[in-house]
Amino acid sequence: MRASSVVLLPHAPSSVAVARRRLGSELAGSGVYESVVDDASVIVSELISNALRHARPLPSGQVRVCWRRRGDLLELEVSDGGAMTEPRRGPGTLSSLGGRGLGIVEALSEGWGVRHEEGATTVWAIVRAPRAPGGNGMVAPTGAHAVVPDLSSFPDLLDEPGEDLCGGTRSEVAPSRAYPA
Repeated sequence: MRASSVVLLPHAPSSVAVARRRLGSELAGSGVYESVVDDASVIVSELISNALRHARPLPSGQVRVCWRRRGDLLELEVSDGGAMTEPRRGPGTLSSLGGRGLGIVEALSEGWGVRHEEGATTVWAIVRAPRAPGGNGMVAPTGAHAVVPDLSSFPDLLDEPGEDLCGGTRSEVAPSRAYPA
């Protein structure tokens, strides 16, 4: 895998699968554990899906997906043209059809955050991504990666629906925020 990759994709649902395939192929080819490839693919899917659902495209009409490896850390980023609200983890109740995406990102990553740049909003996440011995993409040993969390880890999932999931405006937050897992 190259040290980093940047992919410009249409602001369309088909871009989720394209990004997953390319990311998965590059990570697996570089010898990253299969379980880490899976986690990174889910994170990128959630971030792109959120950009498509809640934000405008970049001025080019696209979304930008970027990943870069720094030692055993993998940085994942999705940039869009911004929205009227700040990306934040919603309550995602058991009965809701959505609202769990950033909770999933939080559970699978070391941390995530939001950065505002001229004409773009970037949501990023950091994943621990050690290479498998021999680079064969084997499955990581038990406990070496995040798993789907027990719902008790998310007490707000049991909240009542109806709460505003996307409250706040850009002016109410710092230019970049980090949300550790």
